Amino acid sequence: MQTSVITAAWVRGWVVSRGAAEPVVRPWGFTVDVGQVGHATRHVLTADDEATVRKVAAEVAAPTVWLKVFAEPEDVVEWAGPDWRAGGPGWLMHTRLRPTPAPEVPDGYTLKSWSRGGVTRLLVVASDGSFAARGQIAPTGDTAVVDQIETAAEHRRKGLGRLVMHTLQGAALEQGATTGVLGCTPDGRALYESLGWQVQAPLVSLFHAPSGE
Repeated sequence: MQTSVITAAWVRGWVVSRGAAEPVVRPWGFTVDVGQVGHATRHVLTADDEATVRKVAAEVAAPTVWLKVFAEPEDVVEWAGPDWRAGGPGWLMHTRLRPTPAPEVPDGYTLKSWSRGGVTRLLVVASDGSFAARGQIAPTGDTAVVDQIETAAEHRRKGLGRLVMHTLQGAALEQGATTGVLGCTPDGRALYESLGWQVQAPLVSLFHAPSGE
């Protein structure tokens, strides 16, 4: 699949997952109003050339504005200019969804799930009821976006991430999705690759932070 196609699918599913505003199509990508205190609006660039990144970065520069660009981090940081800061490295990934039995829930844990607005959410709690892991998935037709996968540090390496991912993918298949899409950080990439996910492109997150502030 082309990066532009996967990006459009990621944006569609992400706004459903997060309850953000409908994406506004731009000549260079998408604008999404997120509505958070530190993240008012994000601009997702499907164009990854220097001229476009420089132009958009200059036009939308403001506090609480973020850029998402699918290009090498060192290039994007230079193009955007000194008033933009990069978060950690990331990647856009995809996979063909296939029926796969989810692993058994490990002893001492409970898996809870619920759906609202088409989004399936999972919560894994430890024996004392405390948070252990979570994740959610938002199908939008043929594609589904996996989002907010997280495992508490003290509960890692116990198969909870794999449990959450397999369960979410099964839920998406039941709703008719055939392709999974996600944006990930280094913490999750190894898990996703072990489950057959493939990197489509690097993903750079930039937030506006002038050096004088």
